[in-house]
Amino acid sequence: MKTADFLVIGGGVVGLTIALELSRRHPKAKIIVLEKEKELAQHGSGRNSGVLHAGFYYTADSLKARFTRDGNRRWKEFVRERGLRINECGKLVVAKHEGEIEGLKELKRRGDANGVETHLISLEEAKKIEPRVKTTELALWSPSTATVDPLECMAALAQEARDRGIKILLESPYQARRGKSIITPREVISAGFVVNAAGLYADQVAHDFGVGLRYRILPFKGLYLYGSEPKGSLRTNIYPVPDLRNTFLGVHFTVTVDGKAKIGPTAIPAFWREHYGGLHGFDLRESLSILRDEAMLFLRNDFGFRSLALEEIRKYSRPFLVAQAAQLLEGVKPENYQTWGRPGIRAQLYDHQAQKLVMDFVVEANAEGVHVLNAISPAWTASMPFAEYVVDKAEMGMNKKEVPA
Repeated sequence: MKTADFLVIGGGVVGLTIALELSRRHPKAKIIVLEKEKELAQHGSGRNSGVLHAGFYYTADSLKARFTRDGNRRWKEFVRERGLRINECGKLVVAKHEGEIEGLKELKRRGDANGVETHLISLEEAKKIEPRVKTTELALWSPSTATVDPLECMAALAQEARDRGIKILLESPYQARRGKSIITPREVISAGFVVNAAGLYADQVAHDFGVGLRYRILPFKGLYLYGSEPKGSLRTNIYPVPDLRNTFLGVHFTVTVDGKAKIGPTAIPAFWREHYGGLHGFDLRESLSILRDEAMLFLRNDFGFRSLALEEIRKYSRPFLVAQAAQLLEGVKPENYQTWGRPGIRAQLYDHQAQKLVMDFVVEANAEGVHVLNAISPAWTASMPFAEYVVDKAEMGMNKKEVPA
Protein backbone atom coordinates (compact mmCIF):
# COMPACT_ATOMS: atom_id res chain seq x y z
CA MET A 1 0.00 0.00 0.00
CA LYS A 2 1.23 3.48 -0.93
CA THR A 3 0.44 6.56 1.12
CA ALA A 4 -0.08 10.16 0.03
CA ASP A 5 -0.84 13.38 1.83
CA PHE A 6 -2.66 14.52 -1.32
CA LEU A 7 -3.94 12.23 -4.04
CA VAL A 8 -5.00 13.90 -7.28
CA ILE A 9 -7.23 11.82 -9.54
CA GLY A 10 -6.65 12.90 -13.14
CA GLY A 11 -3.44 14.01 -14.84
CA GLY A 12 -4.91 16.59 -17.18
CA VAL A 13 -4.13 20.30 -17.10
CA VAL A 14 -6.46 20.87 -14.14
CA GLY A 15 -5.03 17.96 -12.14
CA LEU A 16 -1.40 18.94 -12.78
CA THR A 17 -1.84 22.64 -12.01
CA ILE A 18 -3.65 21.72 -8.77
CA ALA A 19 -0.86 19.30 -7.83
CA LEU A 20 1.72 22.03 -8.47
CA GLU A 21 -0.21 24.53 -6.35
CA LEU A 22 -0.46 21.99 -3.52
CA SER A 23 3.30 21.44 -3.76
CA ARG A 24 4.00 25.18 -3.54
CA ARG A 25 1.88 25.54 -0.40
CA HIS A 26 2.91 22.23 1.18
CA PRO A 27 6.47 21.58 -0.02
CA LYS A 28 7.01 18.65 2.34
CA ALA A 29 3.78 16.89 1.43
CA LYS A 30 3.73 13.64 -0.52
CA ILE A 31 1.63 14.23 -3.62
CA ILE A 32 0.54 11.52 -6.06
CA VAL A 33 -1.30 12.05 -9.34
CA LEU A 34 -3.29 9.16 -10.82
CA GLU A 35 -3.60 9.04 -14.60
CA LYS A 36 -5.55 6.22 -16.20
CA GLU A 37 -3.81 6.33 -19.60
CA LYS A 38 -0.33 5.18 -20.66
CA GLU A 39 0.61 8.79 -21.44
CA LEU A 40 -0.57 12.20 -20.30
CA ALA A 41 -2.80 14.50 -22.38
CA GLN A 42 -4.74 11.72 -24.11
CA HIS A 43 -8.10 13.43 -23.57
CA GLY A 44 -9.26 17.05 -23.31
CA SER A 45 -5.90 18.50 -22.25
CA GLY A 46 -4.20 17.21 -25.40
CA ARG A 47 -7.10 17.61 -27.79
CA ASN A 48 -8.23 21.19 -27.17
CA SER A 49 -7.82 24.14 -29.54
CA GLY A 50 -4.76 25.57 -27.80
CA VAL A 51 -6.42 28.99 -27.63
CA LEU A 52 -5.56 31.22 -24.69
CA HIS A 53 -8.83 33.06 -24.31
CA ALA A 54 -8.93 36.68 -23.17
CA GLY A 55 -11.98 36.50 -20.85
CA PHE A 56 -14.61 38.75 -22.41
CA TYR A 57 -17.35 36.16 -23.00
CA TYR A 58 -18.32 35.69 -19.36
CA THR A 59 -20.43 37.68 -16.94
CA ALA A 60 -18.41 39.45 -14.26
CA ASP A 61 -19.94 37.37 -11.45
CA SER A 62 -18.75 34.06 -12.93
CA LEU A 63 -15.71 32.00 -11.98
CA LYS A 64 -14.75 31.95 -15.65
CA ALA A 65 -14.48 35.74 -15.68
CA ARG A 66 -12.43 35.72 -12.47
CA PHE A 67 -9.80 33.33 -13.78
CA THR A 68 -9.59 33.60 -17.58
CA ARG A 69 -8.00 37.05 -17.81
CA ASP A 70 -5.30 36.22 -15.26
CA GLY A 71 -4.86 32.73 -16.69
CA ASN A 72 -4.13 34.20 -20.11
CA ARG A 73 -1.34 36.34 -18.65
CA ARG A 74 0.14 33.53 -16.58
CA TRP A 75 0.21 31.03 -19.42
CA LYS A 76 2.04 33.59 -21.56
CA GLU A 77 4.62 34.01 -18.80
CA PHE A 78 4.91 30.22 -18.46
CA VAL A 79 5.57 29.56 -22.15
CA ARG A 80 8.00 32.48 -22.54
CA GLU A 81 10.05 31.43 -19.51
CA ARG A 82 10.40 27.91 -20.95
CA GLY A 83 10.91 28.86 -24.59
CA LEU A 84 7.71 27.17 -25.72
CA ARG A 85 5.90 28.23 -28.86
CA ILE A 86 3.15 30.85 -28.79
CA ASN A 87 1.27 32.67 -31.55
CA GLU A 88 0.03 36.03 -30.25
CA CYS A 89 -2.30 36.54 -33.18
CA GLY A 90 -5.35 37.99 -31.38
CA LYS A 91 -9.00 37.41 -32.25
CA LEU A 92 -11.72 39.11 -34.26
CA VAL A 93 -15.36 38.43 -33.33
CA VAL A 94 -17.60 39.26 -36.29
CA ALA A 95 -21.31 39.86 -36.91
CA LYS A 96 -22.84 37.81 -39.72
CA HIS A 97 -25.87 40.14 -39.91
CA GLU A 98 -27.24 43.30 -38.28
CA GLY A 99 -29.04 41.30 -35.60
CA GLU A 100 -25.66 40.27 -34.14
CA ILE A 101 -24.29 43.79 -33.69
CA GLU A 102 -25.91 44.10 -30.26
CA GLY A 103 -24.17 40.81 -29.37
CA LEU A 104 -20.81 42.40 -30.20
CA LYS A 105 -21.64 45.32 -27.94
CA GLU A 106 -22.62 42.96 -25.13
CA LEU A 107 -19.26 41.19 -25.43
CA LYS A 108 -17.57 44.59 -25.26
CA ARG A 109 -19.52 45.42 -22.08
CA ARG A 110 -18.53 42.10 -20.53
CA GLY A 111 -14.90 42.62 -21.47
CA ASP A 112 -14.91 46.08 -19.88
CA ALA A 113 -16.50 44.70 -16.70
CA ASN A 114 -13.87 41.94 -16.55
CA GLY A 115 -10.92 44.28 -17.13
CA VAL A 116 -10.13 42.69 -20.50
CA GLU A 117 -8.84 44.80 -23.37
CA THR A 118 -11.22 44.73 -26.35
CA HIS A 119 -12.00 47.22 -29.11
CA LEU A 120 -15.13 47.69 -31.19
CA ILE A 121 -13.79 48.49 -34.65
CA SER A 122 -15.19 49.17 -38.11
CA LEU A 123 -15.13 46.75 -41.03
CA GLU A 124 -12.33 48.79 -42.58
CA GLU A 125 -10.25 48.54 -39.40
CA ALA A 126 -10.96 44.82 -39.16
CA LYS A 127 -9.71 44.31 -42.72
CA LYS A 128 -6.42 45.93 -41.79
CA ILE A 129 -5.99 43.14 -39.23
CA GLU A 130 -7.31 40.38 -41.52
CA PRO A 131 -8.00 41.40 -45.14
CA ARG A 132 -10.31 38.41 -45.78
CA VAL A 133 -12.63 38.94 -42.83
CA LYS A 134 -16.39 39.31 -43.29
CA THR A 135 -18.52 41.27 -40.84
CA THR A 136 -21.50 43.61 -40.71
CA GLU A 137 -20.48 47.18 -39.80
CA LEU A 138 -18.45 46.31 -36.67
CA ALA A 139 -16.13 43.68 -35.24
CA LEU A 140 -14.68 43.12 -31.78
CA TRP A 141 -10.88 42.97 -31.61
CA SER A 142 -9.18 41.07 -28.78
CA PRO A 143 -5.42 41.64 -28.96
CA SER A 144 -4.57 39.38 -25.99
CA THR A 145 -5.99 36.14 -27.43
CA ALA A 146 -3.20 33.74 -28.43
CA THR A 147 -2.57 30.09 -29.28
CA VAL A 148 -0.11 27.56 -27.86
CA ASP A 149 0.61 23.86 -28.37
CA PRO A 150 -1.29 21.95 -25.65
CA LEU A 151 1.00 18.91 -25.86
CA GLU A 152 4.13 21.04 -25.41
CA CYS A 153 2.54 22.82 -22.45
CA MET A 154 1.40 19.58 -20.82
CA ALA A 155 4.88 18.09 -21.15
CA ALA A 156 6.35 21.18 -19.47
CA LEU A 157 3.80 21.02 -16.63
CA ALA A 158 4.51 17.34 -16.08
CA GLN A 159 8.26 17.95 -15.99
CA GLU A 160 7.84 20.73 -13.44
CA ALA A 161 5.65 18.44 -11.34
CA ARG A 162 8.25 15.65 -11.39
CA ASP A 163 11.02 18.15 -10.61
CA ARG A 164 9.06 19.15 -7.50
CA GLY A 165 8.82 15.54 -6.36
CA ILE A 166 5.22 14.95 -7.41
CA LYS A 167 4.74 11.32 -8.40
CA ILE A 168 2.65 10.74 -11.54
CA LEU A 169 1.33 7.18 -11.80
CA LEU A 170 0.38 6.25 -15.37
CA GLU A 171 -2.01 3.41 -16.23
CA SER A 172 -3.57 3.89 -12.79
CA PRO A 173 -7.29 4.58 -13.18
CA TYR A 174 -9.42 5.24 -10.14
CA GLN A 175 -11.64 2.21 -9.50
CA ALA A 176 -13.21 2.74 -6.08
CA ARG A 177 -12.68 4.08 -2.58
CA ARG A 178 -12.65 2.19 0.70
CA GLY A 179 -12.57 4.63 3.58
CA LYS A 180 -9.44 6.71 3.08
CA SER A 181 -8.03 4.21 0.59
CA ILE A 182 -8.25 4.69 -3.17
CA ILE A 183 -8.16 1.52 -5.23
CA THR A 184 -6.55 1.22 -8.67
CA PRO A 185 -5.90 -1.96 -10.67
CA ARG A 186 -2.28 -1.93 -9.50
CA GLU A 187 -2.37 -0.80 -5.90
CA VAL A 188 -4.22 0.66 -2.96
CA ILE A 189 -3.26 4.18 -1.90
CA SER A 190 -4.05 5.59 1.54
CA ALA A 191 -4.82 9.26 0.93
CA GLY A 192 -4.94 12.02 3.50
CA PHE A 193 -6.95 14.21 1.13
CA VAL A 194 -8.31 13.53 -2.36
CA VAL A 195 -8.57 15.96 -5.27
CA ASN A 196 -10.94 14.80 -7.98
CA ALA A 197 -9.94 16.25 -11.36
CA ALA A 198 -11.10 13.24 -13.36
CA GLY A 199 -12.66 15.17 -16.25
CA LEU A 200 -15.13 12.93 -18.08
CA TYR A 201 -15.44 10.74 -14.98
CA ALA A 202 -15.43 13.47 -12.31
CA ASP A 203 -19.12 12.94 -11.53
CA GLN A 204 -18.66 9.20 -10.93
CA VAL A 205 -15.73 9.79 -8.57
CA ALA A 206 -17.63 12.53 -6.72
CA HIS A 207 -20.68 10.31 -6.29
CA ASP A 208 -18.48 7.70 -4.56
CA PHE A 209 -17.76 10.40 -1.99
CA GLY A 210 -21.42 11.39 -1.70
CA VAL A 211 -20.71 14.70 -3.45
CA GLY A 212 -22.42 16.36 -6.43
CA LEU A 213 -25.29 13.92 -6.59
CA ARG A 214 -27.45 16.33 -8.58
CA TYR A 215 -24.91 16.38 -11.42
CA ARG A 216 -23.90 14.08 -14.26
CA ILE A 217 -21.40 14.54 -17.07
CA LEU A 218 -22.77 14.82 -20.61
CA PRO A 219 -20.13 14.41 -23.36
CA PHE A 220 -20.02 16.54 -26.52
CA LYS A 221 -17.71 15.66 -29.40
CA GLY A 222 -15.52 18.40 -30.87
CA LEU A 223 -14.02 18.04 -34.35
CA TYR A 224 -11.72 20.37 -36.29
CA LEU A 225 -10.97 20.48 -40.02
CA TYR A 226 -7.39 21.45 -40.79
CA GLY A 227 -6.61 23.75 -43.70
CA SER A 228 -3.94 23.25 -46.36
CA GLU A 229 -3.39 26.92 -47.19
CA PRO A 230 0.18 28.17 -46.62
CA LYS A 231 1.28 29.41 -43.23
CA GLY A 232 0.18 33.00 -42.73
CA SER A 233 -2.84 32.80 -45.05
CA LEU A 234 -4.94 33.74 -42.02
CA ARG A 235 -3.55 36.34 -39.64
CA THR A 236 -5.86 36.08 -36.64
CA ASN A 237 -8.54 33.90 -35.04
CA ILE A 238 -12.02 34.64 -36.43
CA TYR A 239 -15.05 33.87 -34.25
CA PRO A 240 -18.79 34.48 -34.70
CA VAL A 241 -20.98 36.17 -32.11
CA PRO A 242 -21.97 33.25 -29.85
CA ASP A 243 -25.38 32.39 -28.48
CA LEU A 244 -24.75 33.44 -24.88
CA ARG A 245 -27.55 31.17 -23.65
CA ASN A 246 -25.28 28.15 -24.01
CA THR A 247 -21.64 27.31 -23.40
CA PHE A 248 -20.52 26.79 -27.02
CA LEU A 249 -18.84 29.46 -29.14
CA GLY A 250 -19.84 28.26 -32.61
CA VAL A 251 -17.77 27.29 -35.64
CA HIS A 252 -14.76 29.55 -36.02
CA PHE A 253 -11.27 29.83 -37.49
CA THR A 254 -8.31 29.14 -35.23
CA VAL A 255 -4.76 30.04 -36.20
CA THR A 256 -2.55 27.33 -34.75
CA VAL A 257 0.76 27.94 -33.03
CA ASP A 258 2.55 27.17 -36.31
CA GLY A 259 0.45 29.64 -38.31
CA LYS A 260 -1.91 27.21 -40.04
CA ALA A 261 -5.71 27.51 -39.97
CA LYS A 262 -8.37 25.09 -38.76
CA ILE A 263 -12.15 25.36 -38.57
CA GLY A 264 -14.44 24.03 -35.87
CA PRO A 265 -15.13 22.80 -33.38
CA THR A 266 -18.34 20.89 -33.49
CA ALA A 267 -20.32 20.32 -30.29
CA ILE A 268 -22.03 17.08 -31.31
CA PRO A 269 -23.86 15.22 -28.52
CA ALA A 270 -21.84 12.06 -27.86
CA PHE A 271 -23.44 8.80 -26.79
CA TRP A 272 -20.81 7.75 -24.24
CA ARG A 273 -17.91 9.45 -22.48
CA GLU A 274 -15.08 8.38 -24.78
CA HIS A 275 -17.08 8.38 -27.99
CA TYR A 276 -14.10 9.36 -30.13
CA GLY A 277 -14.85 6.97 -32.96
CA GLY A 278 -16.13 3.48 -33.62
CA LEU A 279 -16.97 1.61 -30.43
CA HIS A 280 -13.93 2.84 -28.49
CA GLY A 281 -14.84 3.14 -24.81
CA PHE A 282 -18.42 1.97 -25.33
CA ASP A 283 -20.35 1.10 -22.18
CA LEU A 284 -24.03 0.16 -22.56
CA ARG A 285 -25.20 1.31 -19.12
CA GLU A 286 -23.32 4.60 -19.45
CA SER A 287 -24.70 5.14 -22.95
CA LEU A 288 -28.29 4.57 -21.86
CA SER A 289 -27.90 7.08 -19.02
CA ILE A 290 -26.43 9.71 -21.34
CA LEU A 291 -29.07 9.16 -24.01
CA ARG A 292 -31.78 9.61 -21.37
CA ASP A 293 -30.38 12.97 -20.29
CA GLU A 294 -29.88 14.14 -23.87
CA ALA A 295 -33.46 13.11 -24.72
CA MET A 296 -34.73 15.20 -21.79
CA LEU A 297 -32.84 18.25 -23.03
CA PHE A 298 -34.11 17.61 -26.55
CA LEU A 299 -37.72 17.46 -25.38
CA ARG A 300 -37.49 20.50 -23.08
CA ASN A 301 -35.60 22.46 -25.75
CA ASP A 302 -34.19 24.96 -23.25
CA PHE A 303 -31.78 27.45 -24.90
CA GLY A 304 -32.77 25.93 -28.26
CA PHE A 305 -31.03 22.61 -27.53
CA ARG A 306 -33.13 20.74 -30.11
CA SER A 307 -32.08 22.88 -33.06
CA LEU A 308 -28.54 23.10 -31.67
CA ALA A 309 -28.24 19.30 -31.50
CA LEU A 310 -29.66 18.79 -34.99
CA GLU A 311 -27.35 21.40 -36.49
CA GLU A 312 -24.33 19.97 -34.68
CA ILE A 313 -25.03 16.51 -36.08
CA ARG A 314 -25.03 18.05 -39.58
CA LYS A 315 -21.45 19.17 -38.93
CA TYR A 316 -20.28 15.60 -39.44
CA SER A 317 -20.61 16.70 -43.08
CA ARG A 318 -17.39 18.39 -44.19
CA PRO A 319 -19.11 20.61 -46.82
CA PHE A 320 -21.64 21.82 -44.25
CA LEU A 321 -18.93 22.67 -41.70
CA VAL A 322 -16.88 24.52 -44.31
CA ALA A 323 -19.97 26.44 -45.42
CA GLN A 324 -20.59 27.53 -41.81
CA ALA A 325 -17.04 28.83 -41.53
CA ALA A 326 -17.18 30.54 -44.92
CA GLN A 327 -19.69 33.03 -43.47
CA LEU A 328 -16.78 34.55 -41.53
CA LEU A 329 -14.03 34.73 -44.14
CA GLU A 330 -13.64 35.36 -47.87
CA GLY A 331 -11.99 32.85 -50.17
CA VAL A 332 -12.80 29.73 -48.17
CA LYS A 333 -12.60 26.73 -50.52
CA PRO A 334 -13.78 23.25 -49.51
CA GLU A 335 -10.82 21.64 -51.24
CA ASN A 336 -8.51 23.43 -48.78
CA TYR A 337 -10.20 21.75 -45.79
CA GLN A 338 -9.95 18.00 -46.21
CA THR A 339 -8.25 16.70 -43.06
CA TRP A 340 -10.09 15.97 -39.83
CA GLY A 341 -8.12 16.38 -36.61
CA ARG A 342 -8.33 14.11 -33.60
CA PRO A 343 -11.76 14.42 -32.00
CA GLY A 344 -12.02 15.76 -28.47
CA ILE A 345 -14.76 15.22 -25.92
CA ARG A 346 -16.07 18.10 -23.81
CA ALA A 347 -16.95 16.98 -20.26
CA GLN A 348 -20.06 19.13 -19.88
CA LEU A 349 -21.86 19.05 -16.53
CA TYR A 350 -25.62 18.47 -16.52
CA ASP A 351 -27.79 19.38 -13.54
CA HIS A 352 -30.42 16.67 -13.71
CA GLN A 353 -32.54 18.29 -10.98
CA ALA A 354 -32.79 21.59 -12.84
CA GLN A 355 -32.55 19.73 -16.18
CA LYS A 356 -30.04 22.13 -17.72
CA LEU A 357 -26.41 22.34 -18.73
CA VAL A 358 -24.17 24.10 -16.19
CA MET A 359 -22.52 27.21 -17.63
CA ASP A 360 -19.79 27.93 -15.07
CA PHE A 361 -17.05 26.01 -13.28
CA VAL A 362 -18.30 23.90 -10.38
CA VAL A 363 -16.18 22.79 -7.41
CA GLU A 364 -17.51 21.09 -4.27
CA ALA A 365 -15.46 20.18 -1.21
CA ASN A 366 -15.71 18.56 2.21
CA ALA A 367 -13.28 17.25 4.82
CA GLU A 368 -12.36 14.22 2.67
CA GLY A 369 -11.76 15.80 -0.70
CA VAL A 370 -12.42 18.48 -3.27
CA HIS A 371 -14.19 17.69 -6.53
CA VAL A 372 -13.81 19.62 -9.79
CA LEU A 373 -17.14 18.77 -11.37
CA ASN A 374 -17.26 21.23 -14.26
CA ALA A 375 -14.03 22.39 -15.85
CA ILE A 376 -15.22 23.22 -19.35
CA SER A 377 -13.68 25.76 -21.72
CA PRO A 378 -11.89 28.04 -20.94
CA ALA A 379 -10.52 25.75 -18.20
CA TRP A 380 -7.22 25.39 -20.09
CA THR A 381 -6.67 29.15 -20.08
CA ALA A 382 -7.99 29.55 -16.53
CA SER A 383 -6.19 26.53 -15.06
CA MET A 384 -3.46 28.27 -13.04
CA PRO A 385 -5.59 30.75 -11.05
CA PHE A 386 -8.38 28.16 -10.99
CA ALA A 387 -5.97 25.75 -9.27
CA GLU A 388 -5.40 28.31 -6.52
CA TYR A 389 -9.16 28.58 -6.02
CA VAL A 390 -9.51 24.78 -5.84
CA VAL A 391 -6.69 24.49 -3.30
CA ASP A 392 -8.26 27.28 -1.22
CA LYS A 393 -11.44 25.21 -1.08
CA ALA A 394 -9.45 22.06 -0.30
CA GLU A 395 -7.71 23.70 2.63
CA MET A 396 -10.97 25.01 4.03
CA GLY A 397 -12.45 21.53 3.66
CA MET A 398 -9.48 19.96 5.44
CA ASN A 399 -9.87 22.47 8.26
CA LYS A 400 -13.57 21.54 8.41
CA LYS A 401 -14.61 25.13 7.97
CA GLU A 402 -17.57 26.19 5.92
CA VAL A 403 -16.55 25.94 2.27
CA PRO A 404 -17.71 28.97 0.25
CA ALA A 405 -19.29 28.74 -3.19
